[in-house]
Amino acid sequence: MADITGDQRIQSEVLEGLATAVNHRRWFVELALPYLGDNPIEIGSGLGDYALEWAERVPRFTATEADPDRLVQLKERLADHTNIDVRQMLLPAADASGEYSSAVSYNVLEHIEDHVGALRSMAELVRPGGRIILIVPAFMFAMSQVDIATGHIRRYTKKTMRAAMTEAGLTIEKLHYANALGLIGYYGATSIFKLAPKEGPMVKVYDSVVLPVTKAAESIVKPPFGQSVFVVAKVPG
Repeated sequence: MADITGDQRIQSEVLEGLATAVNHRRWFVELALPYLGDNPIEIGSGLGDYALEWAERVPRFTATEADPDRLVQLKERLADHTNIDVRQMLLPAADASGEYSSAVSYNVLEHIEDHVGALRSMAELVRPGGRIILIVPAFMFAMSQVDIATGHIRRYTKKTMRAAMTEAGLTIEKLHYANALGLIGYYGATSIFKLAPKEGPMVKVYDSVVLPVTKAAESIVKPPFGQSVFVVAKVPG
């Protein structure tokens, strides 16, 4: 089993802050929807914000979390949603069943030393022909003290993500950067001003003013850079 990396308290603070970025979350929810299938599993559900929105669109949904304390919170929050199963999971998973239509994981792979092994483990959870859907942070130059404190081992480019997917035996179907203006804002906030992305005016202005413009522009033209890399890969049949 892989170790849980990073300060769990700081991770929770960042998750709570980002939970207020509703437009950002809904954009990233929409990116994954066409590929989820009927029975997806999420690796690293955190506080359950994405799980709640995806579960409204599918018959069954499985949310997972590695950190024991956050797992308790996740179970409590999702207890009333009868189509959501909650379980503890670390990658590589010990009981890869191959029963899920897809594995979706946002901002998790960058925490795992053996990321190729983690990708292979995700693939073993998924039916042949199903999808692996990921968002990871982009560009090593943006690696900040916030990244280090929350346990990030790396940030990705399209090239390094393609290499990891290929080594894991997965076929990429979609690969692009997302949230170009977000990268500029993140770098400025975390590397120049040494701030963490917590709840407050900065997050609210970004989410209500900057994000809608960015999303509209990127629906027309995919940018050459972004705060995140979005990738969908197919599990071999």
